[in-house]
Amino acid sequence: MLTINERRLKELLNRFADFGRTPNNGVTRLALSDEDKQARDYFVQLAEQAGFGVTIDAIGNIFVRRAGENPQAEPILVGSHGDSQPLGGRFDGIYGVLAGLEALLSFNDQQVKTQRPIDLVMWTNEEGARFAPAMMGAAVFAQKLPLSQALAARDSQGLSVGDELRRIGYAGNADLSRYQAHCAVEIHIEQGPILEMHQKDIGIVSGALGQNWYQIRFDGVASHAGTTPMDMRKDASLGMARAMLALNQLGRREIPHQGRVTVGCVQLTPNSPNVIPGSAYFTLEVRHPDKQALARIDQEIRCCLQTIAAEEKLKLSIKSVLALDPLHFNPDCLNLMEQVCRQLGYSYEHIVSGAGHDSCQLNDRFPTAMLFIPCIDGLSHNEAEDIRPEWSAAGAEVLANTLFELANRP
Repeated sequence: MLTINERRLKELLNRFADFGRTPNNGVTRLALSDEDKQARDYFVQLAEQAGFGVTIDAIGNIFVRRAGENPQAEPILVGSHGDSQPLGGRFDGIYGVLAGLEALLSFNDQQVKTQRPIDLVMWTNEEGARFAPAMMGAAVFAQKLPLSQALAARDSQGLSVGDELRRIGYAGNADLSRYQAHCAVEIHIEQGPILEMHQKDIGIVSGALGQNWYQIRFDGVASHAGTTPMDMRKDASLGMARAMLALNQLGRREIPHQGRVTVGCVQLTPNSPNVIPGSAYFTLEVRHPDKQALARIDQEIRCCLQTIAAEEKLKLSIKSVLALDPLHFNPDCLNLMEQVCRQLGYSYEHIVSGAGHDSCQLNDRFPTAMLFIPCIDGLSHNEAEDIRPEWSAAGAEVLANTLFELANRP
């Protein structure tokens, strides 16, 4: 079995954490920012120093190739993203890029030959924190999002993806529309508490939750807080408050089935201390591993909200803004990952991803699979996000041996 250089991996993680480091040891490295450019530049520098080829496509995805013995063979694709959330953590995304880089560097150190090329990718704008939608680079690559639409997306300052790619020097011209991988692999921190709680070294990701996103609004009548009797009000905030409680109860009922229900954004209008809110807007996100359950929950949500609206004499608007089916990763790749974990002596369990990842965009184009490593207290999208060195090394070692096996398949 192949080994990796644990010390070098730790140094790589620490070095990339400098690009956008925050006072509380987190990272703010928004897509196509100056900090993102610094990370990209250093990634390309390391790849070129190692003798790898570098290709950049029109959405700024960076592909680093370690050549195989058979240059005509379909490559193995591995990687993750380099951008972060505002005040995010040091490992979300970038760990997957650097664990992949460490694997390729260790192959060089040990003069390992593979039949297939291995392509390590740093995807553009996975987080969606600056430009919408999330998973943008992978979605364009997988031909699920038109390039023109992605390049035209603007941030809160009115700056476009296309303009920012040109500004930082990553508006590439490689045409990868006919790219075909033998399979795709991604490793990521779990971003949840399960692996640490169960004392497992590795999570073998069987799939990802389906998602439904909604924008919901109750409309009542804005009126004076002091002169309008309680029994004559059409208070939109009351409808929202009742809905939040009811929806949370619905989500708790789905705990055994790994369902999640979240109200993430709320807004009252006119949002004044002495005015009864005439409008209440909130977002709702539902995640579940079962497609039929998502459809059932959708109907329950609509029935619940309609009942509340009728009882509180409010108008109701429900807009569906996203619907993603649950997905299942490739069983052959997952079985190989199990075999590698057993051979290396690492404990593992199968786990469903509650988050979206770049691999979710690739899954119906290539055979795709994911690995997780634990993160302390399950914290992510947080400056306090952290992992233990032994988890980092274990994940990179499992990844390296998985890549070796895949890259030598006929």
